[in-house]
Amino acid sequence: MYERGPQLNARRPLYTPQERIRRDSSVWTLVQGILAPVQFLVFLVSVCLVLRYIGTGEGLAAATTSVVVKTLTLYTIMITGCIWEKVVFGCYLFAPAFFWEDVFSMLVLALHTAYLVALFTGALTPLQQMYLALAAYATYAINAAQFIWKLRLARLDMAQRDAAALQGGLAA
Repeated sequence: MYERGPQLNARRPLYTPQERIRRDSSVWTLVQGILAPVQFLVFLVSVCLVLRYIGTGEGLAAATTSVVVKTLTLYTIMITGCIWEKVVFGCYLFAPAFFWEDVFSMLVLALHTAYLVALFTGALTPLQQMYLALAAYATYAINAAQFIWKLRLARLDMAQRDAAALQGGLAA
């Protein structure tokens, strides 16, 4: 029977050792770590306000304000995220480690921006604007899940690296 050798990691680690050092020493990592949960909290409040308006017809001003605040929060985290990506990976967007997350982020930005355009031009009714906001929020939720998955992969990579280092130390 064929016996397999040591399992090789089928994927490239999320960060090279140099990228990990840059990530860990960058103030932008802390900024992202603060902005991400703030944006998620704004998202949760806004979803409730938007759904309240859709369900009852009440609270249009609150729902609208919440979507605008959510969009501005998104722009902030995207700009600071681009700076973080430049510091860690050497490019503002589409670093190989986060390529698909960045691609999907463009859709998230497009839908949030389309909401602002619809709001300020009156191109859609308030109810249509709220449905557009929900579409933007659905893409945001998917994108957030992508980034959470990458965070999980980074932690698994670190645990694997630490286990290999420990095993190497025990073998010596």
